[in-house]
Amino acid sequence: MKKIIALIVLLFVGITSFSQNKNAKATIEVDGVCGMCKNRIEKACFKIKGVKSAIWSIETHELQLIYNEEKTNLNEIHKGITAVGHDTKELKATDEAYATVHPCCKYRDEEVIDDHKE
Repeated sequence: MKKIIALIVLLFVGITSFSQNKNAKATIEVDGVCGMCKNRIEKACFKIKGVKSAIWSIETHELQLIYNEEKTNLNEIHKGITAVGHDTKELKATDEAYATVHPCCKYRDEEVIDDHKE
């Protein structure tokens, strides 16, 4: 009886230790300048099935992600972000998508960037 219980415990430990973690963490650089950009970027990420967490920093331009690798991948996340008008290190938003961002969010314009530094 003790051997059977020990075998069951060993099987349980073995199975749980080899189970895959479906969640991946990643950090990507996304261009933007303000709180409106932050909301737009994070909302675009959450529209992608499988994204569990998306936090973009205005200061560092880093987007911290947690996503399910079985449902999405980084390429799809980059595409979702560029679709709302923001450039990533990997992909650049189309001019049409960039044109849809609010005038205060025109991160490609040096004058707008300078306005947000103050």
